[in-house]
Amino acid sequence: MNHRAVHSQHAFQDFLPLVREGLSVTSRRNMLKAGLAGLAGLSVPDLLRLREAASAANRPISRRSVILLWMTGGPSHIDTWDPKPERPWINRGPFSPISTAQPGTIICEHLPKQAAMLDKFTIIRSVDPAHSSHQPNQVMQTGDRAAAPRVNPKGDRFPAIASLCAKFRGSNHPAMPPYVAFFKHSSHVAWGGYLGRAYDPFEGNKAAKLPVYDLLGKPLNQTSGADLFQLPAGLDHDRLSNRHALMQDFDRIRTGLDQGGSMDALDRYGQQAVDMVMGRQAQKAFDLSLEPESQRQRYGDHLWCQQALLARRLVEAGVSFVTLDLSYHTASGTWDNHGIPGGVYGGISKGLKPLLPLFDHLLTTLVTDLDERGLLDETLVIAMGEFGRTPNMGTQDSVDGRNHWPVVMSMCLAGGGFRHGQVIGASEYDGGHIANRPVTPGDLSATIYHHMGVPLDGQYLDDRGRPHNIVLENGRPLIELV
Repeated sequence: MNHRAVHSQHAFQDFLPLVREGLSVTSRRNMLKAGLAGLAGLSVPDLLRLREAASAANRPISRRSVILLWMTGGPSHIDTWDPKPERPWINRGPFSPISTAQPGTIICEHLPKQAAMLDKFTIIRSVDPAHSSHQPNQVMQTGDRAAAPRVNPKGDRFPAIASLCAKFRGSNHPAMPPYVAFFKHSSHVAWGGYLGRAYDPFEGNKAAKLPVYDLLGKPLNQTSGADLFQLPAGLDHDRLSNRHALMQDFDRIRTGLDQGGSMDALDRYGQQAVDMVMGRQAQKAFDLSLEPESQRQRYGDHLWCQQALLARRLVEAGVSFVTLDLSYHTASGTWDNHGIPGGVYGGISKGLKPLLPLFDHLLTTLVTDLDERGLLDETLVIAMGEFGRTPNMGTQDSVDGRNHWPVVMSMCLAGGGFRHGQVIGASEYDGGHIANRPVTPGDLSATIYHHMGVPLDGQYLDDRGRPHNIVLENGRPLIELV
């Protein structure tokens, strides 16, 4: 299935805004249809209506949010957060361990900044990613092992944890979308699924000016994006600001244009969608030029670092869930370190090593910035990928590549008002299996929902009206954190 083709559509795609009707040449009706198509690319009116209906009884009492740093491809746990220095080279890998601010805890030598402030982090070394795969990357982002489109024909219908947070909680500001994702390819993030397009992520790539890189991570000295807020030709800000006239025109054209109900959102929430464009709250949040130069330099000009800065700006402005797809490649992802000879996926030395200092910088800069601004206690930062990598190197005829290993993985967390400065769980002596305290996708989702104030007994309906629990496998918030 072409996920981009499915999810890049919007509620007003059938309006054919650029197609002339009958004998008309350029009409007010066509202009409005074009305007609706442009605005509806945000899926905002429908999102606002559905979100209010779902969360009316559960208004947020704080500005809690989540930033997910998605390490697309599946980072090696042994070569990041779970070193095995006493093992033979083929198992332990080429990197050395370093001590950290958590006494007795070691991590990879190429994460020195995180090591120095590991008291602000929790490392989980016993995550169970069974059935998780990539392209699409769904199981860990949904908390549902059935969300595996490669083996389950309906695997892409299970909603993202972020989408369920959007449904049950909403955003922290009415002019901001609840779920924003920056992604290299649509298969790298999870979507609204059964919840509908209103709970798909707002595509941050289209709303911010960002540097362009090729598939191997080489900067092309180009900038793209920031066209999402641009109005179509013939529809200017003065025209949009005339609210009464605009709503009257919307009412005139709704009959006969849409028999499926997509226009229903406009009668009550169309103006709020216009406010999102006209009020400039969202536009300002996505505009990095408004950030002080010192802060931009602090994060750096790399794509991923600028996205991390945008994530901070977005949660500060009222977005409740931001996902950053840390990948250059549109296929399985930059962290897919097979080391296949002649392939694009380098092994541990060639592929993973250049990523770690960059990741170390963006992660620690983001957490420090949130902390300095008083946002860290309400912002949960999560860094993880789809699964771990094989205990031994040299897979697929590589020198030091590691294959997929959906048996055990590591991840890290910071913020959210949780108790940090600890390690949860452990893998076995060679990093091949979970030794104790398995953490399931259900536990992860329950921990996020607990942080966000989403009811753990919540349910949603599928396309046949059947209820599904949002927390599976008897998942519970991690008691060590809460």
